[in-house]
Amino acid sequence: MIKVLIADDHTLFRDGLRRIFGEADGIEVVAEAIDGKDTIKKAKEYDWDIVLLDINFPDMNGLEVLKRISSADLPPHVLVLSMYPEEEYAIRAMRSGASGYMTKDSPTDQLINVIHCLANGGKYVDSELEEKLLFTHAVNSEELMHTAFSDREFHIFKLLVSGESLTSIANKLSLSVKTVSTYRSRILKKMRMKNNVQLVRYAIQHRLIE
Repeated sequence: MIKVLIADDHTLFRDGLRRIFGEADGIEVVAEAIDGKDTIKKAKEYDWDIVLLDINFPDMNGLEVLKRISSADLPPHVLVLSMYPEEEYAIRAMRSGASGYMTKDSPTDQLINVIHCLANGGKYVDSELEEKLLFTHAVNSEELMHTAFSDREFHIFKLLVSGESLTSIANKLSLSVKTVSTYRSRILKKMRMKNNVQLVRYAIQHRLIE
């Protein structure tokens, strides 16, 4: 029996996964976690086969949670289930220790198959993401300035180019507006740009937003 921890802050999504796995052979949801700290705590309390991990939590970045889980002596296989289809999140997730990356709109039967694959030691990204991953690694990383971002910087960069205000980002990430402004300045400096318009153009050029 594959023992699963579901880590997501949305109750309806967790309930949906429980129903799906309740009808699947060989998979048992043992526990749920509702935020980053809860996930880290519960990941240490049990010998999990699979942790299903969201990217966004109200208290901390999901990629940081992933790194903390993956640093254990015998880490579980982590499948990131994200609302974000962009290849850069998949790259960061796999680099941070994930065994797989799927979007939340993936078919149910595919999710079940991937869980069995990971439990047997495999890895997974869907074919479209795999192609993008290979393409990204083939490009000189010096040309992709956003690869120098920390996970927090990249998260804020994504929110900025999506049109979020500093106040909105601060509220969403539980940071002060001053701290978000400092991150914005740091991002602009790393990108060698002067304003958000240039950031948006870059994001569109590199397919980081539609």
